[in-house]
Amino acid sequence: MKKNSKGSLEVICGSMFSGKSEELIRRLKRAQLAKQNVLVFKHSLDERTLLDYVVSHNGNKIKAIPIDNPSFISSLMTPEIDVIGIDEVQFFSREIVNIVCTLIDQSKRVIVAGLDLDFRQHPFGSVPLLLAIADNVTKLKAICMLCGSDAHFSQRLVDDHPAKYDDPTILVGAQESYQARCRNCYKIDKHPIF
Repeated sequence: MKKNSKGSLEVICGSMFSGKSEELIRRLKRAQLAKQNVLVFKHSLDERTLLDYVVSHNGNKIKAIPIDNPSFISSLMTPEIDVIGIDEVQFFSREIVNIVCTLIDQSKRVIVAGLDLDFRQHPFGSVPLLLAIADNVTKLKAICMLCGSDAHFSQRLVDDHPAKYDDPTILVGAQESYQARCRNCYKIDKHPIF
């Protein structure tokens, strides 16, 4: 990248089990192979696996700093850092958008991964804003756990039945609580209200 040029934002989004963390890890490891200095963050809510790693469902991992306050990212930034990775970006407050914009202005390549929709099919957290300002968007698809079609939705399950629309938005979990579903197989007791 040229001196004094702006950085960039890459957003990796999709449903649960679509490979978002896997793709984030792949891009960050490529940057490391290219001798770029990489700093990785994840939301501290995500305690499904090793706390100080981003871990994909197939077991690939990269060292990460667990945080809940996005301003902590700025406090760790140095001129030597080239690439910043952020996993589970949907859990961060809207302040993450301003932090990302500042990093881009500092010539950083920022790569974020997160759910674009919650289990109700609502746009999730700050991801819609990040999508709007992204230089590059990759929307990944999962495989529907019921019919094998492309899946775009995260079906939350409670006792093996679809969760109710009015259930809490955030419930960190994996296969025990969620399934990837296509539009035809996705079920909920109410249509999304925007």
